Amino acid sequence: MTLANWYSVILAAGLGTRMKSRIPKVLHPVAGRPMLAHAVSVAKRAGMSGSAIVVGPEMQADPASLQQIDTGAQFYLQEERLGTAHAVVAAKSVLLDQAERHIVVLYGDTPLLRPETLKRLVAALENGADIAVLGFEAENPTGYGRILRNDEGRVVAIREEKDANEAERAVTLCNSGVMGFRAGLCLPLIERIGNDNAKQEYYLTDAIEIARADGHNIVAVTCDEDEVMGVNDRVQLAAAEAIMQTRLREAAMRAGVTMIAPETVTMSWDTQIGQDVTIEPNVFFGPGVTVGDGVQIKANSHIERAAIRKGAVIGPFARLRPGADIGEGAKVGNYVEVKNATVEAGAKVNHLAYVGDARIGARANLGAGTIICNYDGFSKSFTEIEEEAFIGSNSALVAPVKIGRGAYIGTGSVIVRDVEPDALAVERSHQRQIPGWAERNRQKKQKR
Repeated sequence: MTLANWYSVILAAGLGTRMKSRIPKVLHPVAGRPMLAHAVSVAKRAGMSGSAIVVGPEMQADPASLQQIDTGAQFYLQEERLGTAHAVVAAKSVLLDQAERHIVVLYGDTPLLRPETLKRLVAALENGADIAVLGFEAENPTGYGRILRNDEGRVVAIREEKDANEAERAVTLCNSGVMGFRAGLCLPLIERIGNDNAKQEYYLTDAIEIARADGHNIVAVTCDEDEVMGVNDRVQLAAAEAIMQTRLREAAMRAGVTMIAPETVTMSWDTQIGQDVTIEPNVFFGPGVTVGDGVQIKANSHIERAAIRKGAVIGPFARLRPGADIGEGAKVGNYVEVKNATVEAGAKVNHLAYVGDARIGARANLGAGTIICNYDGFSKSFTEIEEEAFIGSNSALVAPVKIGRGAYIGTGSVIVRDVEPDALAVERSHQRQIPGWAERNRQKKQKR
């Protein structure tokens, strides 16, 4: 059976009260992406044919929150939170529809799981297991359910710590909660689970002993503890973020990126960086950034939803906001902000400038202190600066306006009308000089 014959059920209905947040726990981001979206993505990358996501009433009441995840996923409501098995049954209709596919149960608050691990879980079932349980060797197993195996290595039970005896508590192989079920087995097993326990909840782990009593073959597949780390509060969210950032940085460096101080660079899940890129300390990449080959990104720059083409130089202290498109060999320097604007090949915006809703033509130069006045309090207008134009320092270009090819704008000008190609535009009052005024002014004030 191929991976296309697998289907995932992702449990995401937990309240997450320890997060102390009005936002559902699984929508808190790791590397700029909701944790639940990471879970859906790992299922896709592992080759699953689709995902059913079980959510609580809070998320179903907020359709916009669900759109952050995956428009192709199917959502199911768990109205009452009566345990993990009860949550899986909330997706009963899709389990019936997918009866010919194997089922993998995942969790929306474990954003670090790798697709390779899911593929190993699948392989165990294809090699004859009826149920595959994903476990990990815990450095400190306190609080985790233990996976108990017989002498042949087969799983016989998952024992919660409060129910375990001394020998069972010494076991360090712990349950992650992730399970794979052979086709046709998941729903019949789960519907037999009872709630005869202190919380009167239906626990997915109880499926193991029922399956064992029926003579099914149950195996454990292991992974690193970090991979199945669940996020229940803000401290664990920060820990998950740190692990994800380490992964992203390492992948980038192994692909040909130089990071001077990698621990200070923050990346997003979708950051794309070419070869021979150099990134200096304290650079932040928000979602939606692509960086071409040979780019230099200097220290303390902030970049989100922007494209940087081959050989461009960014920073230090540059901010590229959504819609910024920096051309080949262009330069965006210190204390420059670019938003919804194209800076074409070889153009220079080197210092203390704002460029918004504009096109800066190839090889144009914007002097220090240049600002594009794109917003009138009601709407935004476009500014076009054609190729090889030169904008003098401390100039203000009031949109909508067009600066022709090769035109010059005199320093300190406020430009409110179009400028012809190759013309010089100067807008400033004449300089007036009054000899001796400064000395007379000082003497006057000293006599007071």
